[in-house]
Amino acid sequence: MINADILVIGGSAGGILTATTSRRMYPDKKVVMVRKNKSVMVPCGIPYIFGTLNDTAKNRIPDEMVKNAGVELIIDEVTNIDKENKVAKLNSGEEIKFDKLVLATGSLPIVPKFINGYDLENVFPIIKDEEYLGDLLNKLKEMKDIVVIGGGFIGVEFAEQLKINGKNVTLVEVADKILWQAFDDEYADIAQQEMINNGINLRVGTKVKAILGNGKVEEVEFEGGEKIKADAVILGMGVVPNTELAKQLGLKLNEKGAILVDEYMRTSERDIFAVGDCAEKRCFFTNKNVPILLASTAAMEAKVAATNLFGIKFVRENRGTISAFSTKVFNKTLAAAGLTERRAKEEGFDYVVGKFATMDKHPGSLPNTSKIELKLMFSKTSGVLIGAQVVGGESVGEMINILSLAIQKGLTANELNTFQVATHPLLTSSPIAYPINAASLDALTKINNK
Repeated sequence: MINADILVIGGSAGGILTATTSRRMYPDKKVVMVRKNKSVMVPCGIPYIFGTLNDTAKNRIPDEMVKNAGVELIIDEVTNIDKENKVAKLNSGEEIKFDKLVLATGSLPIVPKFINGYDLENVFPIIKDEEYLGDLLNKLKEMKDIVVIGGGFIGVEFAEQLKINGKNVTLVEVADKILWQAFDDEYADIAQQEMINNGINLRVGTKVKAILGNGKVEEVEFEGGEKIKADAVILGMGVVPNTELAKQLGLKLNEKGAILVDEYMRTSERDIFAVGDCAEKRCFFTNKNVPILLASTAAMEAKVAATNLFGIKFVRENRGTISAFSTKVFNKTLAAAGLTERRAKEEGFDYVVGKFATMDKHPGSLPNTSKIELKLMFSKTSGVLIGAQVVGGESVGEMINILSLAIQKGLTANELNTFQVATHPLLTSSPIAYPINAASLDALTKINNK
């Protein structure tokens, strides 16, 4: 039997960071991490295996990150947990005695059994397993016409990468806009137009009725009767929490099937914690359940859990997910944090909007300069930032992180209008037209004139 002070089950973002942070916080404790996959994929990098990388090996998270931290890594599967005696049994027959247990069991892809033909050959859910993804990569090399179902981030990014790899790609989304959960219509429209401009056959407001073929995919039929040719179908319809072990342990789950946790990531059992996609997510603004499953959120939760395993070393708690996103759609980078206008209206927030557009270098005549468009939302009463959306070049990816922190810390339009920035002609917008400062001023004038 192996003895562990801390047992982490799951080896992706949440599990890795829980294990490595635990070692730093409690250097005298033995940390064991168990995962069933031989290797771990960078979860958000999976679409790029099928275009930019063209290789699964280039998308691995190296095991050295875990091993160099002093964590014992075991490649096996936990099949049973005796919570009374705190013993986990592995598929190999080995047993692990633990003091604290962290579930980081992740999520499983949604397989739409309500669509006729979902189980035909060459219908592929997106499974985070290197061997599976390698097989998928090889199979798709022989195929030309590919239908991607789902217009969220995973579907959009898969469609883009498959197109870059020379495929004929149709992207199907049942809602009227792609990326609609993260962006308001004007930003979703930019993403949609970029997809169309680059040759994606985009079908929004469209429901798949059936996947047709004699044993394997030949066509996809939409409601209304239209059919299109397809050699393969990629299912990018989202994920659900993987909570089989949690159910076995009798842990409390929410109505969506995720593990209930408190602000310290503790479950309904005293010495069991949960992080990542298997744990419930609550909105930073409303405390309502939200279906926001992100590696970045898992990383935050892991640091909170690891800090609180053996009592609170210093105050660190999960105040809810801010929903910070970024993506690249061909030549456009889009990012968002906090509430959209749609969500703000649904939740009854009284807000004002500040907007600004400029270039991401100064002067704008410099090579490789991109236009940035920024929208900030502030509470009309308090002036606190509650939402941000931005589109432009690659600098957008880090700009949204500034805005996510501003939301988390409750910064106001006045503070964001006057915060000091480091600028350089080749790296940033002009100091007299820095987009966060300027959009905040636009909102501030509306707040002051209310």
